[in-house]
This record gives sequence, C-alpha cells and structure tokens, in this order.
Amino acid sequence: MSLRWLPNAISLMRIALVAPILWYITQSGFELALILFFIAGFSDGVDGWLAKRFGWGSRLGALLDPVADKLLLAGAFVTLMLTGHIPAWLTGIVVLRDVVIVGGAMAYSWLIAPVEGEPTRISKLNTALELLLILFVLSRAAYGWPDAITITVLGAAVLVTVVISGVDYVWSWSRRAREVRR
Repeated sequence: MSLRWLPNAISLMRIALVAPILWYITQSGFELALILFFIAGFSDGVDGWLAKRFGWGSRLGALLDPVADKLLLAGAFVTLMLTGHIPAWLTGIVVLRDVVIVGGAMAYSWLIAPVEGEPTRISKLNTALELLLILFVLSRAAYGWPDAITITVLGAAVLVTVVISGVDYVWSWSRRAREVRR
C-alpha cells in the first residue's frame, strides 16, 4: 500500500486546524491555540520532508502546502492583531507580501505559464520565523514567556525577511516573465 497521499492529508489537516486555532485565540484560549498551532507548524515540516524523502510530491501537494501556510499564518497574524498581540503594521506587511505573491503567481499562470515554483531559501526562512513569532506570541499570551524584547527582536527579523523575500519573488518572477516573452 502506498502512502503517497500522506503529505496532502497532512496539508489538509493543517488547513482544518486554522479555524479552531483562530477561534481559541479570539476566546483567549491561548494554551489550546498554542498546542494546535505547534502541531500545525510542525506538520508543515513533516509533509515537505515526506514528499521529498519518499518522492511523494504531487501537483496538488505543491498547491495545498503554500495555501495551508498562507491560511494559517495570515489568519493567525490578523487574529492576533485584532486581539492586540501583534502590531497592525507588521500584520499589514506580512499579509501584503502574501497577497503580492499569490496575485503574482495567479497573473503569471494566467498570462505566461503554470507556476512551477519552489520556495526560495529566504522564503523558507521567513516562513520559519513567522511560525516562531506566532508560537512565541501565543506562549507569551498563555504563560508570560518569552519576554517582550525577544518578541520584538523576532518581529524585526520577520520584517526583514518579509521585505527581502517579497522583493526576491517580484524580481525573480519578473525576470522569468521577461525571459519567456523573448
């Protein structure tokens, strides 16, 4: 029996966890939100590892994984902003980058060719830092740890990687589009 479906099932589970995580945040159930967010964040690495390690990657998985990431992270950022735990300006920049990336991918697919994108290293680092920031913010809300300066420094790292990865995506996909059009 093949387990090729497992990475896609894990991505679907991550999508299913978004609503309960956001609900627990709005209800100040930070401990449960933290546990579920940790599971979702950990599963992000597991599904990618399984797909690469065993050759279980698929076109569906290549679409589900980033959708799951965007829903989880954007939802958490917006909800934590609305509950006063993350600044609006940082949430705006994080969400704007995702909108630019998704919009750019859709435009590229529609105008040029289907997107066959592999996330860049800076984008993977950005996702990891965003996941860590949300984990730390939830941990601080639930347990008072870590201290505010740690979250501030991590937030600054997220800001830097958001900007660099956003510019990198726009520049590299613009270059690809110009090359295809030649």
